[in-house]
Amino acid sequence: MNEYIFPRRLTRRDFLKMTGVATAGLVVPGLVPAAEKKISIRIGTGHHTYTLDEDWGKLPEGMKYGFGCGVVVDSKDRIYVTSRSTNPCVAIFDRKGKLLETWSNDFADKVSLTTDQVKDTAHCLYVSKEGREEFIYFTENVSTNKEGPKLGKRVYKTDLKGKILYEIGNVVREGSTSQKFDWTNPTDVAVAANGDIYVVDGYGSQRVSRFDKNFKHIRTIGGRSPKPGKQADHGTFNTCHGIWVNTLKQSGPEIYIADRHNDRLEVFDLELNYKRTLADDVRNPCCFYQHKGQLYIPDLGSQVTILDADDKLVAHLGDGKGAADNKTNPALFCTPHAMCVDSHGDFYVVEWVDFGRARKFKHTPHAA
Repeated sequence: MNEYIFPRRLTRRDFLKMTGVATAGLVVPGLVPAAEKKISIRIGTGHHTYTLDEDWGKLPEGMKYGFGCGVVVDSKDRIYVTSRSTNPCVAIFDRKGKLLETWSNDFADKVSLTTDQVKDTAHCLYVSKEGREEFIYFTENVSTNKEGPKLGKRVYKTDLKGKILYEIGNVVREGSTSQKFDWTNPTDVAVAANGDIYVVDGYGSQRVSRFDKNFKHIRTIGGRSPKPGKQADHGTFNTCHGIWVNTLKQSGPEIYIADRHNDRLEVFDLELNYKRTLADDVRNPCCFYQHKGQLYIPDLGSQVTILDADDKLVAHLGDGKGAADNKTNPALFCTPHAMCVDSHGDFYVVEWVDFGRARKFKHTPHAA
């Protein structure tokens, strides 16, 4: 067959001629005009170069993302995405983009809500490795329902199938696996190595609470900043949206809080005593993820920020601030709300836009 198409074997010189000269009636497999080649979308420079995987995170027909809430990764590099959507409420992919599971009605039943109520209250996720097991902590915002009781205002711990193991906050009744706690609108959770649990009430009271591994309350700090801004009183907040136990420093772990609309990070010790403020390299920080000596910060101000273990700026990625096309330009961010990094150094982002914009960026370092 090949001999029929090509009566003689083409040399390298022949191929070079054909790339520059049109040959009537001859099509050579594998030779694509430059104008038709797909250009890879890259962000960053040097070691911190990342390439968009445009095929990752696609949903089948009939499903769609809503406003992007949370994205986390487990030890097997399975990626969990939650958004303000009824179908799916949660989507789980492998790192190559294969859709493994979707949770909708079955998940809503497990958390005692309808899918509409899950959509209305969905917010951040946190994966915690505790011993040999892994768990997901969900935060629920307060519902927008204007009639009847307000739903949401909970934090609940589940297994990797979404079954509630413990819930705290606006629970129906207290018991061995549930307790009431007066949050007004919680936004994020972090868990320390000793099992202590930290929760920020970031859309509500601006309080930060610490519990032991059994959810026994230890301490609450915070409150709303009377004079918002980078210079606001330390230990007060204006949307304490995200929280993280940073273990990058040799001196020991610290609590980082994304004080989003004070445009800063507040740093505390594990007992929630104030230590310092970081305000130079962030705009509207949402939350955190750490990987191999670096702290990644999805910033609602249209960028992803990477800091090193000493809090020094490593990179600003995909800065779309002020760009009219930052919702559609694949090289820009609009409103990064959450992110995570897999074991290969690839990162995943969801954005607070009505189509979620769940994306993966492969780590593709280039020589500086």
